[in-house]
Amino acid sequence: MPDTFNGKPNVYDTLKARGYIAQCTHEDELRALLGRESVTFYQGYDPTADSLTTGHLLTLMIHKHMTDAGHRLITLMGTGTGMIGDPTDRNDMRRVMGPDEVAHNIACFREQFSRFVNYDDGSAIMEDNGWLLELKWIEFMRDYGVHFNVNKMLAAECYKNRLQDGLTAFEMSYMIMQAYDFLELNRRYGCRLQLGGSEQWGNIIAGIELARKVDGVQLYGLTNVLLTAADGGKMGKSIGNAIWLDANKTSPYDFYQHWRNTTDAQIEQKLKLFTLLPLEEIADMMTWQGAEINRAKEILAYEVTKIVHSEEEAQKAQDAARALFSGGGKPTSTEEMPTTQIPCGELEVGINIVILLEKTNLIKSRSEARQLIAQGGIKVNDIKIATHEHIVTVQAAAPGEHFLIQKGKKIYHRVVLT
Repeated sequence: MPDTFNGKPNVYDTLKARGYIAQCTHEDELRALLGRESVTFYQGYDPTADSLTTGHLLTLMIHKHMTDAGHRLITLMGTGTGMIGDPTDRNDMRRVMGPDEVAHNIACFREQFSRFVNYDDGSAIMEDNGWLLELKWIEFMRDYGVHFNVNKMLAAECYKNRLQDGLTAFEMSYMIMQAYDFLELNRRYGCRLQLGGSEQWGNIIAGIELARKVDGVQLYGLTNVLLTAADGGKMGKSIGNAIWLDANKTSPYDFYQHWRNTTDAQIEQKLKLFTLLPLEEIADMMTWQGAEINRAKEILAYEVTKIVHSEEEAQKAQDAARALFSGGGKPTSTEEMPTTQIPCGELEVGINIVILLEKTNLIKSRSEARQLIAQGGIKVNDIKIATHEHIVTVQAAAPGEHFLIQKGKKIYHRVVLT
């Protein structure tokens, strides 16, 4: 089998060595293909929010490896499928979005994708599946729906969580739509490979089978591992713990701190998946002991922040983090700390701690705030808050000055009174 293409190692070997691959169809055939010629591949994104997350970042890193190796990317925006919403991993039906919201979210995605992929030199194409909106339902189902076995569809992983509460015909059509996308991209661009998260396996297989039955062509699929939280649970916007790539939703400092707080057990995996550091260098870092592990976490945080927000922002975040915690865990500087400005008048009569935590975006919900406070996880000016009914008053700081809120052991936020 070919070990190189375009003067570079076979990208399949690179993806496998770095731990990206979860499943693959026709592994030997696909590896040979990627080592023999330029392959057009695609990945679809439904615009269910106005920003990408770190889960998307993992796929962008795969795209980087693929395009650097000489393969052509199609980024498919879900103008059509976004109107339905992928039922995968859902216990309830996704909120139905209108055309204006879909268009707005796609515009936000386009801006963020352009930071990572060059759409001007021909190595990548941005397309959208608006063709789905132009299909005539009866004709479409007669020509393509006839190739889908409902019993087989219901057994697919992507529908599993929705069966208990009731899968709608609206949602069930999602697999057929995504399968048609693969067929359409093959016809238009010669696309032969679809990428997706491991939960997309059933949808990808459906597209491969549809193309074989309708056009007699062989297509391929490859899924990536899914990003998990430190406790092994899923990460994502639907469960409230997403880390956004938009600096207005997750600041570069908070983004850096997220990666800096990686557990020892996850450091190697994240270095391989989210940085471009050579594997030999990462292997050497894994021999480090004691305090050197924290140095590895700093390198991870710096490299990922540099990729997402620029080297300048990465350096600023690293300098701020070091300045903040150079005194043995307590902040020694507050200049670069995430900050919220609040008019002094709002604190003259006092502000409830839960509302204050909402204003500073330190919590996702009021129930989270109450739970944190009950567990002793919130401090104001180093004083532990004992009850969610606590009132913070102007005495916490003088006008023009600030006070600090601490969440857990490592998260600090400055409140400046104006």
